[in-house]
Amino acid sequence: MKKKISIRDIAAELGVAISTVSAVLNGKTEERRISNAMRDRVLAHAKKSGYQPNLIAQSLRTGKSKIIAMLVEDIADPFFATIARLVETNPALHDYKLFYSSTANDPQKAKSLIRAFRDRLVDGFIIAPTPGTENEIQMLLADQMPMVLFDRYLPGITGNLVCVDNFEGTHGAAELLINRGYKNIAFVTLSSQQSQMADRLEGYKSAIESHGYAPCLLEIAYTLSEEVLVSQIKYYFETQPQIDAVIFATNYLAVNGLRALQELDKKIPEQVAVIGFDDNSHFSLFSPSITAIAQPIEEIAGNIVKLLKKELRGAGSLQNGHAEDKEQVVLSTKLIIRNSSPAAKTAKKK
Repeated sequence: MKKKISIRDIAAELGVAISTVSAVLNGKTEERRISNAMRDRVLAHAKKSGYQPNLIAQSLRTGKSKIIAMLVEDIADPFFATIARLVETNPALHDYKLFYSSTANDPQKAKSLIRAFRDRLVDGFIIAPTPGTENEIQMLLADQMPMVLFDRYLPGITGNLVCVDNFEGTHGAAELLINRGYKNIAFVTLSSQQSQMADRLEGYKSAIESHGYAPCLLEIAYTLSEEVLVSQIKYYFETQPQIDAVIFATNYLAVNGLRALQELDKKIPEQVAVIGFDDNSHFSLFSPSITAIAQPIEEIAGNIVKLLKKELRGAGSLQNGHAEDKEQVVLSTKLIIRNSSPAAKTAKKK
């Protein structure tokens, strides 16, 4: 069996002090005033020799696990998966491991995951918060745990936040359809208390009502299977034949909604114009291509990393827990106009 390389071995092979190697491998080169050249030399030799740190001993010694916990609604969702990948590969967090898990919008599961990760001494959290976890989030803030919330906010919680202007996103989409001559615009969304979903609904209703039109709303439970979800959308369109346009409030609602329209033989855009929230990577390949409200995913991930890195640097400081030190970043969405939402006068109504 190959001998496990130790810090003592690396120090002996390089002819430097054990404390120097330890400082480099524990990320303490600045406070120990170790040169960049020495740091690079130690890191290169450690990599070449196959050095593997004892993470348990290291975390007990330093109080740091070098692990970030990321809790999202569904890690299989393209939006969350892409955010996770961009955060994980960001050079600013190169010395951290990202552990992620899905909450399925279940507050009990989310609470359990927060406690489990906290018990394992993670260094920080990135959370798409679930309503019902306010106390757990507040406790993390009170304990000065480095944390960034993203995608949605919790009323009454003042912490670092990165999200988009969901209200303006759906408001602009509805205005586009209205200005292009559509009068019966449906909004298919989730029956949810999440802030981002509430803001998307309010943006749609604001635009519709400001033009004197009546909202056409379908709210669907998050827990439904795809088959049941598709059947509900089909039934809605069958019983609401006046609908000439639809905005889907999430990516997976849009994908399943397009399937429902196809099964109904509803032609896009001749019979119904379509806009989806979140720009699925395949929407441009559909025939016709699908108009979408795109979130700036790279900016979201970049701001998450920036705020978390700031928190990690200040972990344990007296000012780390002050509300005035937290930042709320609200980014703009972009309406990517494609072939599924032309001017109504060009559509051949049937």
